[in-house]
Amino acid sequence: MQAVRDLVQALDQARPEDLPAVATRVAAGLGVLDIELFLVDYGQVELLPLAREHGGQGEPVRIDGTLAGRAYTSGEPVRAGSPGDERIWVPVVSGADRLGVLAAHLGTPPGGVPAGDDAEVLRDLLALAAAFAGIVATRRTYGDALERTRRRLPMQLAAEIIWNQLPPLTFATSDAAVAAILEPCYDVGGDAFDYAINECVLHVAVFDAVGHGIAASALTSLAISAYRNARRCGLDLVDTYRSVDKWVHAQYPQDYVTAILGELDITTGIYRKISAGHPEELLLRDGRLVRTLPAPTALPLGLGYLGDPMPLVSEERLEPGDALLLYTDGVTEARTEDGEQFGVDRLVECVKKALADQLRPAETMRRLVRTLLTHQRDQLQDDATAVLLTWTPSGNV
Repeated sequence: MQAVRDLVQALDQARPEDLPAVATRVAAGLGVLDIELFLVDYGQVELLPLAREHGGQGEPVRIDGTLAGRAYTSGEPVRAGSPGDERIWVPVVSGADRLGVLAAHLGTPPGGVPAGDDAEVLRDLLALAAAFAGIVATRRTYGDALERTRRRLPMQLAAEIIWNQLPPLTFATSDAAVAAILEPCYDVGGDAFDYAINECVLHVAVFDAVGHGIAASALTSLAISAYRNARRCGLDLVDTYRSVDKWVHAQYPQDYVTAILGELDITTGIYRKISAGHPEELLLRDGRLVRTLPAPTALPLGLGYLGDPMPLVSEERLEPGDALLLYTDGVTEARTEDGEQFGVDRLVECVKKALADQLRPAETMRRLVRTLLTHQRDQLQDDATAVLLTWTPSGNV
C-alpha cells in the first residue's frame, strides 16, 4: 500500500519525463532494487528505455530474440537470472494496446522494505505495470518525452499528420478484436485505418488516398474526419459513404480515396461493408482462407458522383473464431528487387501461420509487417496498411 500511495502522490503533478524517477521511488516500496520502463518503437522493432533524469538513457532492447521481447510479444511476465541478480520483465498493456515492458531488478534496496514471496512480488509488479500503462496512455499527450522515446528515426511531417489521427494499433473486447499495422511508419502518407465500438457494433475502416506525401496525408485526414463525423451523427453505411464522398470531392475534386467501410455486429457476427474501389477482404476460418469478399461495391470516395448514388452494401455472416483481413494494395504489391510481388498467397500464408501458432492478433500483425519488410528489404515503395478483425463471441474464445 505504501508503494501505491507513493505512486499516487508522485503522479499528482508529474510530467511525462518524470516517470523514470517515479518508478525508482516506487521500487523501494515494492522491495526491488530498480524498475525501468521501456516503450515500444513505432515499427515494433525495439523496446526503448525512457530516459532517466540524471542517469541518461539506457540501451534499446531488440524485440525478437530477447527476454524482454518475449514478455512484450507473449503478454506474459518473463523471469530470469539467479538469486541476488534476478530480473522480471512485465508487459505494459493499456487494454489490448501493447505499450512496452517494465523491467524490475529484484533485491532489497538500502532503506527499502523487504520483498514479499515470489507470488506477491509478481502480483505487485503486474499491478504496477497496469498503472504505468494507464499513465503512459493518458500522459503522452501532455508532453513530448514519451513520443521522442518511441522514435528510432525522425518522423516525416506526412506521417506525423496521419499518426495524430489514428486510434491505438490494437483494441479488444470479449467478443472481438482489432489489430492493425501501418508502414513505412516514419514516412507513411496516404494510408490510414480507423475503428470504434458503439454498443454492439464494431465499426472499422481502411483508407488509401491517391498520391504520396503531405498532399496524400491531408486528403486521408479529411476522409477520416468526415468518416468519424458521419458515424457520430448516426448515419448508416450508405449515408456515411455519401457524406465522405461529398467532402472528398468538394475539397479535392481531382483526387480520390479508396476505402472499406465496415460494421460488425458482435452479437450476431453479421459483417456489412461498402468497398469503395478497394481490394477485397480475406475471410479466414480454422487457419485457412475461406474466400474473398465482394469488392469493389462502390466507386472510390470522391468519385461517387460518376456512378449509382446508392452504393451496394454487401453482407457476410461470420462464424465464431473467424478473422477478416483488410489491407491496402501496398501490402500485396510490395516487390523484391527482381520484381516479385508479395502477393495475396504469401499474405494469407503469413497470417495462417501466425494463427496456427495461436498468436494474439497484435503479434500476428507485427510478424506480418516484419515479413513484408524483409520481402522488400525494408524499403517499401508504397504505403502498406492491414487490419485483422477477429470475432470471438463470449463463450467461444
